Amino acid sequence: MRNVELAEDYLRRAKLRLKALDVLFEGEGWPDVVRESQEILELTLKGLLRWCGVDPPRIHDVSDVLLAEKDRLPPELAGEAEALAAASRHLRRDRELAFYGAEDLTPTGFYSRADAVSARDAARRTVEAVYPHVMGGEE
Repeated sequence: MRNVELAEDYLRRAKLRLKALDVLFEGEGWPDVVRESQEILELTLKGLLRWCGVDPPRIHDVSDVLLAEKDRLPPELAGEAEALAAASRHLRRDRELAFYGAEDLTPTGFYSRADAVSARDAARRTVEAVYPHVMGGEE
């Protein structure tokens, strides 16, 4: 089932969250940038899958589904499927740790500016790649 309206909603929300990401970055909230970047990437990829007629699973990393459904992606994105999937897998690993930490790890002490830059760049690249396809050029 292809729910274009829901896919578009995901992409609008992901694009808006990029602005929130900049606020977190300016405040040097490195773990929050990492966590929010993961959520942006997840929302974007799930929007893409919905737009392609795939009901995404209710898990945080949809990389396996994205690769399995690569033939349903717009041709311009099919070539980027591996990179999009890799970003999804990478940020998924940090999702809980960046938010909650662990007994032996405090997120603020663990995540660095470099981690935040990498995560934010991945979120931006993903939104920039997917948005025009789902939204049909709408800014």
